[in-house]
Amino acid sequence: MPGPASARAAGTVRAEGIGVVVLARGPGSTMAELLRSLQDSQLVARFQRRCGLFPAPDEGPRENGAGPAEGAARGLAQLPAANGKGGRGPANGLRRLAAPQAYVQKYVVKNYFYYYLFRFSAALGQEVFYITFLPFTHWNIDPYLSRRLIILWVYPFALGLLMAVVFSTLVCLSRLYTGMHTVLDVLGGILVTAVLLVLTYPAWTLLDRLDSASPLFPVCVIVVPFLLCYHYPVSDCRSPTRADTTTILAAGAGVTLGFWVNHFFQLASAPTESLPVVRDIPPLTTDMLVLGLTKFTVGIVLILLVRQLVQNLSLQVLYSWFKVVTRNKEARRRLEIEVPYKFVTYTSVGLCATTFVPMLHRFLGLL
Repeated sequence: MPGPASARAAGTVRAEGIGVVVLARGPGSTMAELLRSLQDSQLVARFQRRCGLFPAPDEGPRENGAGPAEGAARGLAQLPAANGKGGRGPANGLRRLAAPQAYVQKYVVKNYFYYYLFRFSAALGQEVFYITFLPFTHWNIDPYLSRRLIILWVYPFALGLLMAVVFSTLVCLSRLYTGMHTVLDVLGGILVTAVLLVLTYPAWTLLDRLDSASPLFPVCVIVVPFLLCYHYPVSDCRSPTRADTTTILAAGAGVTLGFWVNHFFQLASAPTESLPVVRDIPPLTTDMLVLGLTKFTVGIVLILLVRQLVQNLSLQVLYSWFKVVTRNKEARRRLEIEVPYKFVTYTSVGLCATTFVPMLHRFLGLL
């Protein structure tokens, strides 16, 4: 039998004559419990209920043709969730990605302000936002401002940091509202972002000027992000995170490559010292509005055409290389197909937005 000293050393206290053993909890067990509590899906469900989103009674599979707009009109919001055991969705509002078959969980919307706010916020983290807002900034406001926004939504620092905090907060809350992530996921992402900001802050200006420093820079811009995407950590269940990460990194690589091409071939003038957010902006006129919308429309059409063309071509090449049946839609989710085709596609999109669209604007006399 161990003595009292050894029992205390082991973190155990025995009550004499009672037979009760109390385990003293150390910092490690407390931290583990905290992490488990932050990962609890009930936290997500409580947040949804506080925002006026309540699970509706299960009515079976989603009807064909029923969309979110139709559901919202009936007071219901449809959030696709993974199908659980027996074909039932999660009752706690958290969407799981472990099952292969999709399930649509219907919710009763009692607060439409939060509903539309977080629907909009969710779009801020999706392709539709990045393929419209950043190109619009590049074509109609200032290429150098767009360039700094892509690096880190920063310049000047205070304004950029404020924008980053507001946008990131909205996106994070939207992930909880739609049940895509746990509180631990969101806090972990914030922590990783904060650490990266602190570590890379001294090198932001250096990174911004590297594109003109070496002819080997384009090789690094393409190879490093591609390897990061290809070796992205995966889990046992299907998750769209690798595809989303590949899309973001590839678009960033294409934009950075486009900036390098513009500088190397002197296709764009040197950036000004003062940015549009600092210097006086001329008053908005009808002619300026029409010109801006025309440039935006021309650019978006060209980007969509390039995206569709490169995607189809890259998929055909990869299907032929790996001897995959073209009609097999699941094949594009394979690592050796998904990463290359998405990376090539969105690198082309980024290059097109920063180099070829301004050239087309210049050719059409829109600059």
